[in-house]
Amino acid sequence: MSRKLTKLVAEIKQCRLCADNPMGLPLPHDPRPVLIVESAARLCICGQAPGTRVHASGRPFTDPSGDRLRDWMGVTLEEFYDSTKVAIIPMGFCFPGLDAKGGDLPPRRECADRWRSELFGHLGSVELILLAGQYAQKWHLGKCCKASLTETVRNWRQYTKEKHGPAFLPLPHPSWRNNAWLKKNPWFETEVLPYLRIQVRHLIDSSE
Repeated sequence: MSRKLTKLVAEIKQCRLCADNPMGLPLPHDPRPVLIVESAARLCICGQAPGTRVHASGRPFTDPSGDRLRDWMGVTLEEFYDSTKVAIIPMGFCFPGLDAKGGDLPPRRECADRWRSELFGHLGSVELILLAGQYAQKWHLGKCCKASLTETVRNWRQYTKEKHGPAFLPLPHPSWRNNAWLKKNPWFETEVLPYLRIQVRHLIDSSE
């Protein structure tokens, strides 16, 4: 990792914007930014924000969502957490807290506004970015994002043909809350997952 990226990650790990200078209500607990990044990584995963289990562990996707995502990708734990191959950069670095129904609140806006563009400026080796959920899709795809997550994911081929910079692959979030969506959209398993696994395997194996 370059000195500039090392310094940047250290600054992110110490970030307290959402607690000390928030956009709206402050974070309801002490910040604990969670991300994995190395400049050599060729694959990047962009999800939503840490949940309660990840907030406790300090490591991305140490929960059932991570188990499902690793199954979708066809990777081992060791491969998934190899920072020289896979970067994991959520839209919000800290657990945002829970809403009245017990679900996770949206990712904090402070993270993307302050850190995201600068961070990706150091990741020139990334060739494919997996966009898990609407928040990541809207930030990275901008006006190319469709009206709904289903439409965006259904048109996944459109985003894999980037000629300048990394390609994108939109995915539903691997949370159990999306079980009904997965049952309603079987094409995701038959069309998208085979492509995902081929691309992931190519990028991981060619990084060795």
